[in-house]
Amino acid sequence: MTCRAKIRAEAETLFAAFKAAGAEAVEADTLLPAETLLDLYGEDIRGRAYVTSDPLRGEMMLRPDFTVPVVQAHMNGGAEPARYCYIGEVYRKQDHLGPRASEYLQVGFELFDRTAPEAADAELFALFHGLLAPLGLRSATGDIGILMAAVNGLSTSDRRKAALLRHIWRPARFRKLLDRFSGRAAVPQARVDLLARLGADTPDALIAAAGPMTGMRSAAEVSARVASLVEDAQTPALAAPEAALLYDLLTLQAPAKAALAHLCGITAMLPAIEPAVDRFARRLEALESHGIDTSNLAFEASHGRTSMEYYDGFVFSFHGAGDVPPVASGGRYDALTAVLGQGRSIPAVGGVIRPAMVAELREGAK
Repeated sequence: MTCRAKIRAEAETLFAAFKAAGAEAVEADTLLPAETLLDLYGEDIRGRAYVTSDPLRGEMMLRPDFTVPVVQAHMNGGAEPARYCYIGEVYRKQDHLGPRASEYLQVGFELFDRTAPEAADAELFALFHGLLAPLGLRSATGDIGILMAAVNGLSTSDRRKAALLRHIWRPARFRKLLDRFSGRAAVPQARVDLLARLGADTPDALIAAAGPMTGMRSAAEVSARVASLVEDAQTPALAAPEAALLYDLLTLQAPAKAALAHLCGITAMLPAIEPAVDRFARRLEALESHGIDTSNLAFEASHGRTSMEYYDGFVFSFHGAGDVPPVASGGRYDALTAVLGQGRSIPAVGGVIRPAMVAELREGAK
């Protein structure tokens, strides 16, 4: 195991490289208000973060990453454009023993620029590529924005589209929903039985027959849920061509330039993705201007779907050998700035490197 001193030295080297690239060094609190993170990620974040209670500040979480506090600080009065870098520990609970650490040092770079978002994507990726490619790491890229655009363009109910978008970052759950919405999987028997009961009487009558309310939901909330289940049951299955295109998109893996050609070919059949595909094309041009060979740059349309749930566009990662966490990862999170900016927003992209893994790679190369 690499000693802490070597890890810290590696972190300082990476931090210096980020500052040399024009980033302003910033710091972030270790304890963050849980309410903000819960509003962003929902209750799922509790399974990944360390939660504590403060007698004055209420429920708090040990910092699961730097992006949220850095965005908050920028939206409170940062200049534009802006580049920030940081160094410090992050904390993530693990549900089993394995290669993922619960506490580790992280070095990161965030770029806020509304003039040319695709150029900003390329600038950040090229910076990380220059630092990590010499170590023999393989890179992978993706674009969650294309998948989100495809879902938004489906000819189905807003409720079903919202359900799919909510589970973009949970691939297994997303696939189950898509299978059901497209008619490839049967409706669960428990739901069939429930719908049969709902068809036999009104929600109010069923609630009254069930006895006193003992759960957390009110009668109005239960009735609203019933209405949504009935509406979903009456919604037709996705059109076969649309479903086929979405399945195709989920499995798309190819060099970036070839992936662009494929996406351009299906845009006529799924026109909602055209703006996202145009952004993808501009990004590849910008990457090539930085000397990145997009003919050999790995692209997966589903890449990044198990990362933090604020990415909504370009995503990337750098990997070593074996089944271990990525050495570096990042992506675009434009929507997050609007949420934390209370209506104001700015296109933003960022990434992090785990210096402990970089230090291990250097030791292994000796």
